[in-house]
Order: sequence, then structure tokens, then C-alpha cells
Amino acid sequence: MMKHFILMSVHPSSSFTAQSFNEIMIQLIILLTVSVVVASYAYHKKIPYSLPLVIIGLVLGMLNLPIIDESRDFITNSETFQIFVISIFLPALLGEATLKLPFHHLKENKAPILALAIGGTLITYVVIGFASHYLLEVSVIVAFTFAALMSPTDPISVLQIFKPLGVHKRMNAIMEGESLFNDGVGVVLFKISSIYLLVYMEMGVAGFGQGLLLFLKFAVGGLVIGLIIGYIGSISIKKIDNYPLEIAISIIVFFGSFLIGETVHVSGVIAVVVAGLLFGNYGGKIGMSPVTKLNIYNFYDVIAFIANSIIFLMVGLEISRIDVQGKWGMIIISIIIVLIGRSVAVYASLAWLKEIPSSWKHILNYGGLKGSLSIALALSLPRTFEGREEIIVLTFSVVIFSLLFQGLTIKSLINKLGIIEKQNHIWEYEEVIANLNRSKTSISTWSDMKEESLLTEKDYQDLVNLENEKLKKYNQALDQLYSLYPQIKEEQLRDAKRESLYNQYHELGKLVSKEVISQSILERKRKEILEEVENLS
Repeated sequence: MMKHFILMSVHPSSSFTAQSFNEIMIQLIILLTVSVVVASYAYHKKIPYSLPLVIIGLVLGMLNLPIIDESRDFITNSETFQIFVISIFLPALLGEATLKLPFHHLKENKAPILALAIGGTLITYVVIGFASHYLLEVSVIVAFTFAALMSPTDPISVLQIFKPLGVHKRMNAIMEGESLFNDGVGVVLFKISSIYLLVYMEMGVAGFGQGLLLFLKFAVGGLVIGLIIGYIGSISIKKIDNYPLEIAISIIVFFGSFLIGETVHVSGVIAVVVAGLLFGNYGGKIGMSPVTKLNIYNFYDVIAFIANSIIFLMVGLEISRIDVQGKWGMIIISIIIVLIGRSVAVYASLAWLKEIPSSWKHILNYGGLKGSLSIALALSLPRTFEGREEIIVLTFSVVIFSLLFQGLTIKSLINKLGIIEKQNHIWEYEEVIANLNRSKTSISTWSDMKEESLLTEKDYQDLVNLENEKLKKYNQALDQLYSLYPQIKEEQLRDAKRESLYNQYHELGKLVSKEVISQSILERKRKEILEEVENLS
């Protein structure tokens, strides 16, 4: 498929000329610009950027604006979408997620992660598959292919909501770990369902055994390739202290493990997840300096942001092209089926884990959003696949419901259940800091007004004296909190040192521009600063 796409791009007789490619690239840059603007707005409003991007994509798709027609047609072509999302964006996103995920987080939460990623995913697959077959009255192949698409979860939107709210870090780790591993399981189930299921059904009991062996081949094969590539990548950076080179090696590790896995017909997703975990943890320990870690993390933060922004905008554009006329009954039933399947999977797979509170299970259930992987896999189905249009309609409908309804309402559920990590003394500290800031702002404002003769000296002193009494009370409260909870003061001192180091980093650049110090001294001193920043973290 990718070979065909590349040949189509360069063949002189192809209608896909250099000029048309340039036009499409310009329009893709326009879409990226739209994504950045929308994501910036979401950042300032403190909402997950995936949600407004889907909405804007939907609006742009319905408006039929000439300026984006070619790019929309280009990205909504199933082969192109698969190349961009599965072969380019997916390894980068998985690599970014695994690179920064400490292995000890997975180790500490291995029981719930494995229960959800393997047991929960298989339960979801079985429940949705049978329910879809009997309630939606579609063929077994269509039902279980749709079930495989609904098995993986996409935590991007949910984790963006979790972070500012102070949701317990362990829940973050469980949700992120589940998503990383159930992506691999889901892709394996999708391949089996869409390609081999009919053959195995005809074989009867023997077919079940063949299907199980194929599942193990995909999973274990991906695991082995990931371990090999991740280990080679890790030892290759052991004696290198050059972060551009190490970033290049990480790209080879992530894309190499994925593409090799797919080429030898095992799970490329599992391969890149395992390779990323090994490279980020073992490689990070033996071969990455603090400077390298800081730069490689920043690099993949940018890549992940661009990939996610374009993916969610593309989802909106795709949804606008789907014909749902006369299919609302199927859509509503399919959404209910998926919600039930997720609920059964979460509560059944975690029933034996008493350390997971019921309130956590509710959030893990409700936060099991569907995302770009489900969309990309659905569009990758060949046009000759019987039931392809039904699967695409159902998949897109569930994804849009998941992102917009569940994504927008999970914050209210979190607040209602009270699942937050912040303790009372943290809230007290934030309250005191806010009051101190208000009082100091008031005094500064009155000082300016006095200088402009808008306040008399006497009125100014009266106001300031009252505010100083408040400041005295707030500072006493702050000292008391520092005494009772020294970790708060430690964190503030750490922030103060970090801010000072960032200012030092910036000011050194001015010395070079004034020719006070040389470029070599600048680079050496900035490296020292970055190492100090990393140590503070």
C-alpha cells in the first residue's frame, strides 16, 4: 500500500503532479494552522484541545470551503489516512507516550493494567461482538470487526482533564498503561476479525485454536521485536553524548520496530510500545544525559502535539462526509452496546482487585474514550470489504459521542466522586497565595493612583494600613503551613531555583550577542544549567 502511494507520487504519467502535491501541502499547512489556533484557544481555556478540534473539523467539513477542498479529499482517502495516521503518526505517538512513562509506574500497577489491557479488552471484544451481531443484525465478520475497533481506548482527552484537577497519579498510570497495551491487543483482534475470522469459523473448534495461536504469534512476535530493537537502540546511545544524534536513533527505534513488526506480520504496535519502554527506561538510565532527556522530551512533545492536532481535526473532517440518513437507530444501539461492553469489561476484570476503589472503577469505565486508532483502522479496511460502510458509520458515531459527550462530562463526574489527589493543606496554601497576591496587587494599584494624584496621601496610607494588616495575617498563615508541611516550602524553593536557572539561560545569550563571552562558553554554561534543571526535577 505504501509502495503504491510512493510510486503514484513520483511516476511521470501520474495525475498526482508536483504542482498538485504543493497545493495539497499548502492546504495541509492551513489545516495545521487551524489546529494550532484552536489548540491555543483550548490551552487558554484549560480544556482538552482534542474536543474543539473535532468540532472545528466537523464545521469545516460541512461548510465545503474551496480553500480546503483538495486537502480534505486528500486526507479523507482511506489509503492516505492509513499511511499518515498508522504508519507515521501512530509510532510517533506511541513512542512519545512510552518514552516518558517510568517503568516503575507500570510495575507498581501491573495488576490493574494487565487486567484491563488483556482481560478487559478481550471481554469488551466478546460482549460487543455478540451484541452487535444479534442486536444490530449484521454479519459475524462485521460485528466482531466493529468490536475489535471498539476495544482500544484513547486516554489523550481524559488525561488532559486529569492533570489540572489533581486526579491521583496512580489512576493516571493505570489509564495510560491500559491504553498503551490495549492498542496492541486491539490491533491484533482487528486483523484476526477482518482477515481470518471467517476461515477459522469454518474450521470449528480447530479454528479457535488456530485463532489463539495467531493471536499469540502477533503478540509475542511484536514483544520480541520490540525487545531486540529497544535493546539495540539503548546500547547504541550508551557512549554517545549528542542529543540530535540520540533523537535520530530514537526515531529509528520507534519507526523501525513498528515497520519491521508489520513487515514480518506481527504486531507493530506492541513492538513499538515495548521498544519505547525499554529505550526510555533502560536506555535513559545507561545512555541519556539530563540535557539529552530534556531535549528528546521536548522534541516528542512537539511531534505528539502536531500529530494529535491534525488527527483530531481529520476526525472532524471525516465525520462530516458520513451519510447517517436512516441509520440513527443502528447508531444509538451501537453506542449503548459499546457503553455496556466497556462497563462489563472494567467491573469484571477489576472485580478481584480490592485495592481499586469503586469510584476509580467508575472513572476508568467512563474515561474509556475511543479515538484516532479506531478511526484509522476502520478506514484501512479495503473498499471490497463487505459491510465497510456500516463499520465506518458506527465507528465514527461512537468516537464522536465518546469524545464530545463523555469527554465533556467526565470532569463533572470526577468532581462529584471527589477523586482528587490534592489534600486540604494544598487547598489552604493556594487560598493563602491567592489572598497575598490580591493584597499586593491592591497596594501596587493604590501606589500608582497616588502618583497620579488620584488618591491623597492620607487616603493612600489608610488603605495601605488596612491591607498590611491582612498581609500580616496571610504571611502568618503561610509560615504556619510551611512549618506543618515542609514539602510545600521545598516545592516553592525548587520552583524559585528553576525560575532563576531559566533566567540565567536566557541572560547568557545576551552576553554572546554583546560579544562578552564566546559561543563555546555559552554552550558549556547552558549545558550546566540544563543539568541543574533536570536535577531539580
